[in-house]
Amino acid sequence: MRGNSFGKLFSVTTFGESHGPGLGAVIDGVPGGLNFSIEELKLELKKRAPGQLPGTTSRKEDDEPEIISGIFEGKTLGTPICVIVRNTNQRSDDYKKLKDDYRPGHADKTTTLKYGIRDHRGGGRSSGRETLSRVIGGYFASLIASSVKFEAKIIQMGKLVVPKDKINEEKNKYGVPHFKDSEVEDYLLNLKKDGDSCGGLVRVRISNCPPGLGEPAFDKLKADLTKAFMSVGAVVGASLGSGMDFLGMTGKEASKNSSNFGGIEGGISNGDDISFTVIVKPTSTVGDKAKEGRHDPCILPRILPVLESMAKIVIADHFLRQKAYSNR
Repeated sequence: MRGNSFGKLFSVTTFGESHGPGLGAVIDGVPGGLNFSIEELKLELKKRAPGQLPGTTSRKEDDEPEIISGIFEGKTLGTPICVIVRNTNQRSDDYKKLKDDYRPGHADKTTTLKYGIRDHRGGGRSSGRETLSRVIGGYFASLIASSVKFEAKIIQMGKLVVPKDKINEEKNKYGVPHFKDSEVEDYLLNLKKDGDSCGGLVRVRISNCPPGLGEPAFDKLKADLTKAFMSVGAVVGASLGSGMDFLGMTGKEASKNSSNFGGIEGGISNGDDISFTVIVKPTSTVGDKAKEGRHDPCILPRILPVLESMAKIVIADHFLRQKAYSNR
């Protein structure tokens, strides 16, 4: 295996490059007879699609999904589901200068070292565009554990820090609570103008998750969720529950509130809300290269549905595993 698949009983294999004919996913392990809606799948893909918000990339893609297999008359067949999305708005000439130039913070050099060859157009396989395949997988995962709710929101975007007592407020169109749309827009446009970028923090909350998901050793639920989040290109860290705040607590203080443990104890879900904080790095393309191309000065607004999708995939996989265990 080349690391293109994720999951055990519910698995997602992604394929394609950002400037190739298209990208997509093969999803296996979806039970037969579940209701499928192409419109709902399109809505999920639209959440991460480029070119929708001022201050983000100007690349426009319709991201129209084509169902190749596994669906018949609006129902899942129980067989592998293949979905492809054609690329329609590539500007590969923008990347000619990068053919012999390695960008810091990207996989340009490491891909060449690994395979001896790389597709320099937009990052190829390591491009952020690959994440649309994960959103496809997340949609089908949501059909399995339909009662579980997932929400990712930005709690810090560069210099914009959401106060702790405001985190639970409704998020704006950029995915940030507390701040006005115009404040976020102005901040991003100024970064774009300067050829600069920013990172930040995302809180991922999983609600109504059944207890008993996860294993007590290597396949801990917290371990699989962390791997899922860390597999997203721009993510550089993830912490469960109170995370780094544990450093300032005594054992007595930590044990006073069960929410400190983030809904997972001993690697197994306890029925409480599961909460992760995910660290996202600044976009690596900056300076003149950022001004010449169509780059996001901040990937945070478009990474939210990707993180939700990765959480859905993990929960669906462990849901099926626990169901198989309970039925033995």
